[in-house]
Amino acid sequence: MNAQAEVVIASRPSPQVGLVEINRPEARNAINLEVREKLAAAVAGFSEEPEIRAIVLSGRGSNFAAGADVKAFEKLGAADMLAQQAHRYWEVIARCPKPVIAAVEGYALGGGCELAMHADIIVAATTAKFGQPEVKLGLMPGAGGTQRLLRAIGKYKTLMLLLTGDLFPAEEAERAGLVSVLAPEGEALAQALQMAEKIAQLAPLAVAQIKEAVLNGEDAPLETALRLERKAFQLLFDTADKREGISAFLEKRKPSFTGR
Repeated sequence: MNAQAEVVIASRPSPQVGLVEINRPEARNAINLEVREKLAAAVAGFSEEPEIRAIVLSGRGSNFAAGADVKAFEKLGAADMLAQQAHRYWEVIARCPKPVIAAVEGYALGGGCELAMHADIIVAATTAKFGQPEVKLGLMPGAGGTQRLLRAIGKYKTLMLLLTGDLFPAEEAERAGLVSVLAPEGEALAQALQMAEKIAQLAPLAVAQIKEAVLNGEDAPLETALRLERKAFQLLFDTADKREGISAFLEKRKPSFTGR
C-alpha cells in the first residue's frame, strides 16, 4: 500500500487495538466526502473484527482535522448536500459498539471537532484547539456540532463558541468537560494508544455494555436509564468473563478475558 496515496490509513499498533488516521497533512487533514467514506469503512471494519477491542482516531502530521474541505463546498447546493447523505458515514462512528478514542493534536475545527465528539474519549495535547467556526462562512455545524457540544459543555459555552466561531483551547475544553485527558504536545496519540491498550485488556462484554448503557441512557429519563443499566448488569452475570474476573480477583492473579 502506498501510504501517501491513502487519505485514511487503518493499522493495528497492537493485536487488540485499531488505529484510524486521516492522512491529508498538506490540507491540515481537512475532511471531504472521500475521507468521510473511508473513515466509516475503517471503523466499520474494526467493529467487525472480534480481536479488536478498542479503536483510536487520529490525524497524521500536526493536526487532527482542521475542518471540512471548504473548496468542495463552493459549488454545492442544498440538493447536492441532500443527495450526499453524508450523515450515514458519521453514524457508523457514533454507533460503533467498541470504545473509540480521539487523539487530538493541533486543530480540531468544524468537521474535525465534530469527528472528535463522535468518540467516547478525547485525549488532547495541551496545545490543541477546538472550534466550530462555520458561522464565519455563513453556515452552521451539520454533523452534530450544535448538539454534541451542547451535551458536553452546556448551553452557554456552546452558544458562545458557535455564534462567535472562536477557538476553544484544549486546557479550557478539558475544564469544561469536552476533553477527557490532556497530554503534552506531540504525545496525544501515544497516550490514546496506551489508554486503548488498557481498555483492551478488560472484559469486552462488560466494556460494550457500559458504553451502551451510557450512550442509550444519556438522553433517557433517569428511571428508564437505570433500568437499562440494571438489565445490562444482570446479563453480565452469565458470562465466562465474569467468572474469570471473580476467580482472578480471589486468586490474586491477572485475569484473562476472552469476550465470552
